[in-house]
Amino acid sequence: MRAFVAAISGVLFALGLGLSGMTDPRNVAAFLDVFGAWSPALAFVMGGALAVYASAFRFAKKRGEPILDGKLHLPSERRITGRLVAGALLFGVGWGLSGYCPGPAIVSIGAFSLSTAGLLAFTAAMVSSAWIVRAVERSLARRSERRRSEAQEVGLRTRERAGAHV
Repeated sequence: MRAFVAAISGVLFALGLGLSGMTDPRNVAAFLDVFGAWSPALAFVMGGALAVYASAFRFAKKRGEPILDGKLHLPSERRITGRLVAGALLFGVGWGLSGYCPGPAIVSIGAFSLSTAGLLAFTAAMVSSAWIVRAVERSLARRSERRRSEAQEVGLRTRERAGAHV
């Protein structure tokens, strides 16, 4: 049932992006062109999406749990971290350079309306970015584990020395 609802949600999302014209990077560029031929269309699409989300979230919160899950999964991190800022910057740069964010790009790929070069560039960038992030996270986790082990080893040696001097 959850997979069915997820699929229906994805189709509705894709239809909304397509009908609003947000799969056309020129509309995104027009929204970002505040000193030229600015178009507020993207702001209206975002506003509509926020209104729908806010209503659904309020309903789920008032109900105490979502309809298809046992609990609301809210973010536990409240701080603005370097990882969040870096991700937002990369997302923004990619969106600004290509005119696509992942949702509209995937809809365009599915509708075969993205040029072959655009499709290849977007897919390569998305896959390589995911790979790089995973590689960096694994490296950081290994480094953290190594430091933790070294700290435990130093603590053990210190306790052994302290016991030998008693």
